[in-house]
Amino acid sequence: MTAPTLRYLSRSDIAALGGDHSDLYMAAIEHGLRLHAAGEFVQPLKPYLRNPRGCHIADRIIAMPAWIGGDHPISGLKWIGSKHDNPSARGLERASAVMVLNDAETNFPVAIMEAGLISAMRTAAVTGVAVRHLAKSGFTDASIVGCGPIGERQARMLAEQFPTLETLRLFDLRREAAEDLSSRLRDRFPRLRIAIAETAEAAVRDASVVVTCTVTDTPYLPFSWLSRGTFLANVSIMDVESEVFLKSDKVVVDDWDQSNREKKVINLLVESGQFSRETLHAELGEIVVGRKPGRESDDEIILLNPMGMAIDDVACAAAILRLAEAKGAGTLLPLY
Repeated sequence: MTAPTLRYLSRSDIAALGGDHSDLYMAAIEHGLRLHAAGEFVQPLKPYLRNPRGCHIADRIIAMPAWIGGDHPISGLKWIGSKHDNPSARGLERASAVMVLNDAETNFPVAIMEAGLISAMRTAAVTGVAVRHLAKSGFTDASIVGCGPIGERQARMLAEQFPTLETLRLFDLRREAAEDLSSRLRDRFPRLRIAIAETAEAAVRDASVVVTCTVTDTPYLPFSWLSRGTFLANVSIMDVESEVFLKSDKVVVDDWDQSNREKKVINLLVESGQFSRETLHAELGEIVVGRKPGRESDDEIILLNPMGMAIDDVACAAAILRLAEAKGAGTLLPLY
């Protein structure tokens, strides 16, 4: 019997394998969404661990387990912590995470990897896959509300995946955060025209694609800010007011069961009888496989409300592990 080992991959190991570019994640996320639509997954509702003495909505540790099938079945768990004041109080990133992958045949753990990068990149890739199906074809402008690490990865994904993008508007309550991000994006994507909006409303109005990346616990984005044809990716979940769900032409989620919980806006609407599974247009995987239509006219206002799925993380981590095994990357650690 071969002694079991774990392959450890640091963030720099993952980046060296191509894990710092959106291409890898776009392919992995589409694969995961196809498995989701086919029912080739197991994804328990993720538990949230919070300080019982009270804390900010963005302060928690989440366990996200999943099994995915297909040609390469594998199981995994993302253990992701978040502390809203890490950047300001400690000089640390808000979110931190590790990923554990388990062999589907033996259930032995086979890999552990830094997952803060994976988590941010897969979140951006979910938006990217949705943009392909739900944004207007050939859009030239987009807006990012919230200019932290998640906002930066979303902006980089849009620039990497959509060559028609010409103009990017940024807004953050801390103007210096928007200015810092603007500087980094200009260096990396000199083709882009980047503007810093003075208000969230100025960023959102007349935008073809809007991505929210904040830590707010209070909805602030009304339907009146949205123009005909806007695609809104509500990545940070609590930004849009309830009327956006009720008045948009199409509302799409990644997974209905994951979205309809935790007293988020969609869950509150369901509890009040104003929204339901039948009201929902589709889960994103249904659109990817062609079971439900995506955008059908340039006039539609479409809302994506992605809670974030464990199968996203497992699909991306599995793709990275296959690359690492092929190239002998990372560090092999004895399990015993």
